[in-house]
Amino acid sequence: MHVPSDAISPDAPVAPRASDGGAARVSAAPKRIADATPARPLLDAPRLADFLSAAGTDFGLTVVSEIDSTNAALVRVARAQTAATAPTETSPTSPTEAELAEVGRRWRQVDAPRGHVLVAERQVAGRGRLDRSWESRVGAGLTVSLLVRPMVEPARLGWLPMVVGTALVSAVRRVTGVTASLKWPNDLLVDGAKLAGILVELVPAPAIPPAAVIGFGLNVHAQSDELPPRSTSLSLCGAPTSALDRTTLLGELLTELAGALVRWERDPMSARADYLAVCATIGRRVRVELPGGRTHLGTAMDVDAEGRLVVDGHPFSAGDVVHLR
Repeated sequence: MHVPSDAISPDAPVAPRASDGGAARVSAAPKRIADATPARPLLDAPRLADFLSAAGTDFGLTVVSEIDSTNAALVRVARAQTAATAPTETSPTSPTEAELAEVGRRWRQVDAPRGHVLVAERQVAGRGRLDRSWESRVGAGLTVSLLVRPMVEPARLGWLPMVVGTALVSAVRRVTGVTASLKWPNDLLVDGAKLAGILVELVPAPAIPPAAVIGFGLNVHAQSDELPPRSTSLSLCGAPTSALDRTTLLGELLTELAGALVRWERDPMSARADYLAVCATIGRRVRVELPGGRTHLGTAMDVDAEGRLVVDGHPFSAGDVVHLR
């Protein structure tokens, strides 16, 4: 499966805080903002950092109240396109380019952390697959991006979006009891409604393995009137209230993802079996909507070794898949 190299898929800064293990370092934390409510408390950045450090993820961490796109910001970091500038008057709670430049400086050090997580309470110009745009509400879900450098052969990188999807399904099932599954390639569904979306961007670099920005948005507390059609949330799916603490939930998701990436790097061939076990597309009648307005109807038979969806013997590396009844 081809991963496009130029298409992405969600409070005032405080002094950096080093956690006990030194792995999850907080470079920004949210403060009280107008849209936060007691029922939807803000993320607890220090607690999340401690969670990631205790789990041994070796992820740096930045939490902000608002941003245009977490993916776009980390792409700039990976491409060294940040500069030391002050916050703008129009967005005083967004991360400054200076903060992002510091993340980039650490990222390029020999002893850099395994990855860097950027979380936003509100994302105003998020971008999804096929360049769709969206906006997130404070406290309603999780909008997250992770910058990593996967240590696999370039030919295997097409599997990364599906490795991520498999990991998130596993964590959602384990932590919340909600039986999520995947629609090819990596939309999380519950009873046909979209619970989460994932989009991965590769950022090539000369002489070193490419970086990858993994972005995902998960609906947690959102209610029907806050969601697009055919979407759902963990709350609407009946997840217990105790499982909807977004700080703990995000820690569990990132820990699961960190472990999945390590396992995939050690044994890239194992990803296919794990993915097929949670993919709801296989065996379904589907419509594949292709660029240029073309469509293909048929039965999804398999996902091949390159991550392509095989429909009646025809492999597809890209397209929007619609499950037909």
